[in-house]
Amino acid sequence: MKIRYALSALALSVVATFPAMAENDSSLQKIITAAKHEAPITVYASTGKIVKQAKAFSKKYGLKAVGVKAKAPQILEIVSREAQAHNIKTDVAFLSDAPAGIEQLLSKGYVESWLPNDMTGKIPKQYQDPLTVVMAPNVWAYNTAQYDTCPITNIWQLTEPKWHGKIAMQDPLGKPSYTDWFNQMATHYDQAIAQAYQQEFGHPLKTDESSATAAFVKALAENVPLLTHSDSDAAQAIGAPDVKDSFVGLISTAKFRKNKDGMKLGLCHGLKPFIGWNYPSLGLIAKGTHSPNTAKLFIHYMLTEEGIKPQAVDGKMSTNNTFSLPSNEASGIEKYRSEIMSYHTSTADSDWQSRQDWQDLWSLSYQQ
Repeated sequence: MKIRYALSALALSVVATFPAMAENDSSLQKIITAAKHEAPITVYASTGKIVKQAKAFSKKYGLKAVGVKAKAPQILEIVSREAQAHNIKTDVAFLSDAPAGIEQLLSKGYVESWLPNDMTGKIPKQYQDPLTVVMAPNVWAYNTAQYDTCPITNIWQLTEPKWHGKIAMQDPLGKPSYTDWFNQMATHYDQAIAQAYQQEFGHPLKTDESSATAAFVKALAENVPLLTHSDSDAAQAIGAPDVKDSFVGLISTAKFRKNKDGMKLGLCHGLKPFIGWNYPSLGLIAKGTHSPNTAKLFIHYMLTEEGIKPQAVDGKMSTNNTFSLPSNEASGIEKYRSEIMSYHTSTADSDWQSRQDWQDLWSLSYQQ
């Protein structure tokens, strides 16, 4: 497999060169005052929680914001078409496909990234431009009714015969975030993947693949995971109380809230080299919005503990590092935050360019 790691100098600078919207005189109070004279805004996101968040924002500030849930590809299409038609109806978008957002929206000038002045010291620089608002953890999980602790301690164990056909996850061919995960591992964490192999098997990895990550992805696919069409289906295969087969799998932390309804999902903390990975959602403001101050205020609101709380209870982590997840978050991921693989938006262009390569490797290796 030949992954296209080489990026041009221009591509390397894509993320770094998006100009944040100017805010020289835009203190929060000035933004609030100006927003009072603007039209209502429409906000898109891939989570249904955006409806609740928009209502709470409207109540807090005496403004009008309407939240709309849509999948990332739909949001991309809507924002692109409105920009091309010069008919802006979507004011703010929270996009859970960072590579596509950078490639198809930011680089074309359809949207802008804006970082509030009072957030510059609270959000790590790697998440500032373009602005990442929230990170969604995808983690390895097991059934607590079948095991006292997670039955795997190293991701390479998932490539062994014991787990043949016993791994549940969404199909990478229909889930771009998974191929982005592969590419992020290869680009930034390949040494950790190789070290995990040596820790598990007692000798260095020898492979004809282009990276330790590629060798892992190939071996994982060859072990024929149960591929699902949704996160909920994967969670059901892993954590159903009456499940007869022993599955481990990869799911979002949001699915752990089903434990209150009888599911038996447990977090595989301590797994080497990572217990999962964080996937970013960008906060974007449409160029040409008729309500720029209201749009900015909504971005600011979503960067606060109050604003992000409806998503935080599902384990989604704000990039504002001044507060933690709420105590009623179901997975317990807050205690193991340091064990999650971080996403590097700086190489999102490489993720975008390499998606087909990783899909090809997966499809060629996955043979039932």
